[in-house]
Amino acid sequence: MAGVSALPAEILLSKRVQEMVLNGEEPQKPYISRDDCTNEAIPSPPSDLIPIIDLSLLSSSEPCSAQELQRLRSALCSWGCFQATGHGIPKSFLDKIRQVARDFFEQPMEEKKRHAKGVEEFEGYGADPVPAEGQSLDWSDRLFLDVYPEDRRKHKFWPENPKSFREVLEEYTSRMQIFTELVSKAMAKSLNLEADCFLNQFGKRAALQARFNYYSRCQRPDLVLGLKAHADGSGYTIILQDDVEGLQVFKDERWFTVPAISDALLVLMGDQMEVWLMLIYYVLKMQSPELAKCSVPKHAGSGKNILTFAVT
Repeated sequence: MAGVSALPAEILLSKRVQEMVLNGEEPQKPYISRDDCTNEAIPSPPSDLIPIIDLSLLSSSEPCSAQELQRLRSALCSWGCFQATGHGIPKSFLDKIRQVARDFFEQPMEEKKRHAKGVEEFEGYGADPVPAEGQSLDWSDRLFLDVYPEDRRKHKFWPENPKSFREVLEEYTSRMQIFTELVSKAMAKSLNLEADCFLNQFGKRAALQARFNYYSRCQRPDLVLGLKAHADGSGYTIILQDDVEGLQVFKDERWFTVPAISDALLVLMGDQMEVWLMLIYYVLKMQSPELAKCSVPKHAGSGKNILTFAVT
């Protein structure tokens, strides 16, 4: 890293990580999020420990429904996240949203910059705003869009290319609205609460936001993070991964890799759900001591009643 000057974060954020990679540039100081790895590598914990919940079983009257609800309840308590399968969204459509995201980021830089955000803005194509002092920059580019309610949409940030992007995103938004209703009711049921209790907390105009992340290859992967450790300020986040594993959640002082399951959606509790669940568990622990501890994960992304979904 010798001889590399450190530019201010504001200047670096005006330039895309993809551009730096194409120019053969090494990460500059604001992107350095960890020291050179000289210590012996720590084995990664098993990734198959992260709960997988089959949502299709929860509406059944069979004994397996009660068992799956108990597994969901346990996942909320001990992990604060779970992989959702059986959600009714065809894998072919999930592949379609992955493909339009990939096609967008593979376009020439000039095309993508038509939807660029300002350094201090959040919505649009670019990078997150300048972080707090002492925090590193993420080695990634992203497209962030308000998608619901519809009157919050700023179409100047919605890509016109690839041609199918807007149509696919609109359909994905509709499917995510159905999915979040299904998940919210399932979580409530697993906790013996009224089915609509979480939905009522979010409200009919709960904001829904979409975030597409692109992680470029780096000449020094030992120094950077595509997305630094953080907890989301939303109600909860729904994450659709591609086939490259790298997403991790933090639990019991260890990082766990989330396995890439092509038809699964990762449901990750945010700060709002943390508060609600902690209050609920405070009451329930009198009946079930094992619920005394609640875990809400930090992972390696906003305060109103917001549900976000990410394609990463």
